[in-house]
Amino acid sequence: MHVNVHRSLFQDPWFQLGLTLGVFFMAVALLGPFLAPFSPWNMDFIPLSPPSSIHLLGVNDGGQDIFSELLYAIRNTMVFGLISASAALVMGVLLGAFAGWFGGVVDLLLMRLADVFLATPAIMILILVAALFRPSSHVLALILAGLMWPTIAKTIRAQTLTLKQSLHVRAARQMGGGSGYIIIRHLIPEMFPLYLIGFAAKARMAMFMEASLAFLGLLDPSRKSLGMMISYALQFYYMDIWWHWLFPPIICLSLLIMMVTFLAISLEKVVDPRLKLNLPGRIS
Repeated sequence: MHVNVHRSLFQDPWFQLGLTLGVFFMAVALLGPFLAPFSPWNMDFIPLSPPSSIHLLGVNDGGQDIFSELLYAIRNTMVFGLISASAALVMGVLLGAFAGWFGGVVDLLLMRLADVFLATPAIMILILVAALFRPSSHVLALILAGLMWPTIAKTIRAQTLTLKQSLHVRAARQMGGGSGYIIIRHLIPEMFPLYLIGFAAKARMAMFMEASLAFLGLLDPSRKSLGMMISYALQFYYMDIWWHWLFPPIICLSLLIMMVTFLAISLEKVVDPRLKLNLPGRIS
């Protein structure tokens, strides 16, 4: 149990690569509005102009600077992933901890509810909601979070069932600690490594879902997205635009997904030796 998590992580090449990509994309997301040479909604330029010293990646068919568009698209895709993954993590941790701690009817109802959501195809629900109601991207992120929490909840429940039998938790109960106090002060903090794995896995899924919806044209067309950029660029595949319009958003989306995948892999390699006797599987 006495594993130096920080040393093991920073010695892992997967973690180093994922962290490097994470720092880069976080800087782009935070500084994007300041780094963009033009407003991504500015349509004053000559459509389909090639790259130049003024327009680093050229101009799209609508007369907008592609480089500025790319910076905002990276930011929006990351924000969608962070919102959805954070909400799914909070829901999964709380519901999983309550199910494992209280057991009985509470456990039965929550886990059967989780099974229902696991059997529901999230992408189809999102497509239907986006097509019929046209909600904002933030609302869609929360809807996706409501579909992604079950795997986290099941993993947290399994670990809670083990931790509730530990000596310090039993001692806290004998000293009069209530259920809420024990869950918040003892159980939830001890399962912190699992949250990182669950968050990385759900952020990866959410960013891919956002790009897919934008590619299908189901998000606000005025909102910049990597999927939207790919969709628009593909309409001009017969022109020599692939390397400066189509290729950049594809590379950025791939690197975003690779970033969270590398972080999840490295976290699992460190955490699993401590928890493999207690966990039935990984969060995915």
